[in-house]
Amino acid sequence: MKFFRLIVFSATILFGLISCKKDTENLWKVDIKNPAQKVEVIDISKEFYDTNVSLETFKAKYPWFQGTIPDEDFALRRTEIEEAKIYKEAIAKIDIAKLNRELTDLFSHIKYYFPEFVEPKVFIYSSALQGILEPIFYKPKENLLFIDVTGFMGENNPNYKGLEQYFQTSMNPKNIVPKTSEVLAENFVQPNLEQQKFIDELIYNGKISTLQDAFLPDFPNDLKMNYTQKQYDWAKENEVNIWNFFVENNLIFSDDIRLSERFIKPAPFSKFYTEIDNESSPQIGIFMGWQICKKFFNEKPETKLQDFLKLNAQQIFNQSNYKPKSQ
Repeated sequence: MKFFRLIVFSATILFGLISCKKDTENLWKVDIKNPAQKVEVIDISKEFYDTNVSLETFKAKYPWFQGTIPDEDFALRRTEIEEAKIYKEAIAKIDIAKLNRELTDLFSHIKYYFPEFVEPKVFIYSSALQGILEPIFYKPKENLLFIDVTGFMGENNPNYKGLEQYFQTSMNPKNIVPKTSEVLAENFVQPNLEQQKFIDELIYNGKISTLQDAFLPDFPNDLKMNYTQKQYDWAKENEVNIWNFFVENNLIFSDDIRLSERFIKPAPFSKFYTEIDNESSPQIGIFMGWQICKKFFNEKPETKLQDFLKLNAQQIFNQSNYKPKSQ
C-alpha cells in the first residue's frame, strides 16, 4: 500500500464534501432559550500579589488556595517579584471580557443537553509555571473550575524554554475554552473498565470530542483536538489510509496496551513505525474515534446525546457504518 498518498479532490466532489460537513455541523446548531448565568471569572492571583490585601483577608476569602504551605512561606511567595512578573505577563494576554462570554456560551450549551448541569464558579490564577501541563482542572464536588493563566502564554513564549514543542501547540489564549470543554466533557463520559480493546479507547475519546462539538458548535475543529490547522488538515487528508493501516494491522479490536502510547497519549507525532511518523499528527487515535462518532450521528442524527453516551464502543462502531473511502 502506498501509505498516506496525497488525495486529489475534484471540484465537484469537494463541494459535495463541504456540503455534507456543513450538514453534520448543523446538527449542533441549537436555539438556546435558557442561557446560563453570565460568567464573571474571579482572578485569585490579582489579590494574591496585591500587598494591600492582608494575608488574613486573602486566606478567609480563598481558604483552599494555600494548601499545605506554611503561613510564612505563603506570605513570602506573595512578594516574589519574578512570580508576580510572570502572572502580569500571562494575564495581559487574556481578554477577560471575551473569556467570560465564551464560557457563558459553553455553559449554556452544556445546560441545553444536560439540564441538571449547574454552572461552576470559575477562578483564574497563576501557578508561576508549575501547573502548565494541566492548566485547567474541575472539582465536581465543590463545583469549582480553575484556569491557570500561565498555561496559555503563547507558543514559543520564552517562559516555556525547554518545554517540548508538542505541548506548546495548545498553550495559547485561544485554547482556553476548548480545553475547558474537554475537561467538563470528561465528567459526562464513563470509561468502560471491563473492555480494554483499542476500539474502546477510540470511542471513549470520540465521545468526549463529540460532546465538544455539541458544547462548542462555533469553534474550529483543530482547537478541539489541540491541533494546529496543519495537523488537523493532515489528519483529514489521511483519514482513509490511517483507517486502512489500523484494519490491515488488526489494531481495531486489539487489546495491546501499547497502542495507547502510540496513538492516544500526547506526543510529537503518532507512531505507525513507518517513514511517515515524523510528518504525522499526534494522538491520531482520538481523531479517528471522533470521526467514527461523527459518522454515527450522520447515520442516526435523531439520537439524543444522553442515549449516545450510554452505548458501548461496539454498538457505536457497528451502527456508524464507518468505512472511510478515498474520493
